[in-house]
Amino acid sequence: MRKHHALYALAFAILATGPMAADAAVFDGFRTLNGKAPVVVAHRGAPAYLPENSIGGNELSAEMGAELIETDVMMTRDGVLIAMHDTTLTRTTNVAEVYAPRNGNYRVSDFDYDELQSLTLKPTGSGQLTYPGFEPSDPDAYRIPTFADMLDALNDYNSANGTNVGILTEAKYGFNADTNRAVIATLADKGFTTSDKSVVQGFDFGNVFDFLLLQDEFDVDMGVAQLGSATMIGDEWGVSNLVSLTNLSKYVDTVAVNTGSLTEEFIAAAHDLDLSVFAWTYRPADLDAAFAQMSDHIAWGLDGLITDNPDLARAVIDSIAAAGTVSAINTSVAPVPVPAALPLLAGAFGALAMLRRSKAARG
Repeated sequence: MRKHHALYALAFAILATGPMAADAAVFDGFRTLNGKAPVVVAHRGAPAYLPENSIGGNELSAEMGAELIETDVMMTRDGVLIAMHDTTLTRTTNVAEVYAPRNGNYRVSDFDYDELQSLTLKPTGSGQLTYPGFEPSDPDAYRIPTFADMLDALNDYNSANGTNVGILTEAKYGFNADTNRAVIATLADKGFTTSDKSVVQGFDFGNVFDFLLLQDEFDVDMGVAQLGSATMIGDEWGVSNLVSLTNLSKYVDTVAVNTGSLTEEFIAAAHDLDLSVFAWTYRPADLDAAFAQMSDHIAWGLDGLITDNPDLARAVIDSIAAAGTVSAINTSVAPVPVPAALPLLAGAFGALAMLRRSKAARG
């Protein structure tokens, strides 16, 4: 079950006992739109550790404390929705070892799904093909999954662990009504129909608006998010210099903007319009970096952190909530990664049990 984030939080409780910095910002409760802790959104699963958009990576991210798993979708030549970020297969698979280029490249749209079953997902960046102490439930967890397979795996995980980890589905394509319909139809068929379990998003404003219309047709109530950057449009905040928050608030629930454009004023303006705010993409190298990147944004009232490192985001949020201040944790203490922290926790199983029992209360 979701044990990795509990171990991180407990490691902090044991190790991070230094004094609060003199200029620490006082944390007087989460300033999110709903007053709860911000949501940990696993960006393409857990790509800092395992191949992105894989069933194995998703399972690890859930164990690390993710509440939503951001998944990209593309359509194959024969009309099968798959989990894939890029329009080509080159960066994330071994396609060049198996097939010759087609039309000068390896575009997803030039391959049938059956052909993709010959490929294996490969890790990127700091990712590996294994993670210490973790064994995926699916023995074929690093194939290219259909979107439906990925949702089935998430349903199985939730059923086995008593969790309610949801999906944040991103349209990785220009406007396409047929693909949009397939996305909503698949989510509806697999039971991801409510806003607490399913959010759909995209950079293309047409796709986002179409998702809203399709929800009425399929009689579902998913969350809808507009991706982009936080910008001023005249004297009002908006997204990507195109649509104001006032207009977006008429049909979306959330705006998801890049961290470099995020400001406290943008979050306040969005909250005034009953819009939640997610930010992407946090890629901290360690816990010190995670606190440095995330603490101010959490203090501003950010509603969701989209991250390649869901364990580090969970540790930051849980530590802030437990300490009562954004900067109460002495982050000069060397971070203790999982599983290296395990020997230090040998005598702390009682506290770990308490953390596990409180999981349901944490929501």
